[in-house]
Amino acid sequence: MITRNVAILLFDDVEVLDFCGPFEVFSVTGRRGKHIPFKVYTVAEKKKIAARNGLMVEPTYTFKNCPTPDILVVPGGGGKRKDGTLFGTRKEMNNPTLLNWIKRMSLTTEHILSVCTGALLIAKAGLMEDLSVTTHHLAFDELRKVAPATASIREGVRIVDNGHTVFSAGVAAGIDASFHLVGNLLGKEVAEETAAYIEYD
Repeated sequence: MITRNVAILLFDDVEVLDFCGPFEVFSVTGRRGKHIPFKVYTVAEKKKIAARNGLMVEPTYTFKNCPTPDILVVPGGGGKRKDGTLFGTRKEMNNPTLLNWIKRMSLTTEHILSVCTGALLIAKAGLMEDLSVTTHHLAFDELRKVAPATASIREGVRIVDNGHTVFSAGVAAGIDASFHLVGNLLGKEVAEETAAYIEYD
């Protein structure tokens, strides 16, 4: 059995559960057995990240030295402040370095997992054409504007699986999508054992 690299993208004002939920699921999967199916690490453009609500994170890698991921997790988080400044995904939507990195990684990844408004980054990277997608319920209109070539935007669903790219709705839905991907790759029993271990229904 192979060990897949799971890279979790970070950026300033990333939503904490968007990246920590998938990090936990992939990290603990299979750990009660003899094989470790996923090597999980974080990656960012810079060496320190200020996530939402002041959580400081030091990514394992930067874009310059990151191992090639088999699975790329693109979390969300962010918006517009009262003074009009953009933060989180809304700011990173205008960051060509980050968008080009996502696009470059998409060429070799087995899967991309979008969590919440991570879908906006995937759209801006030009990777959403003809796909069915979902995102946070407050971002549907914004997604329609930045991804007019999308096949369909599905509201009221937690997971939309296009094969290579899996989209999940807001925040906690990223945990569900991670289990969905684990089940697809390793089987339903492995996903259920992992969920039981972390006491997730």
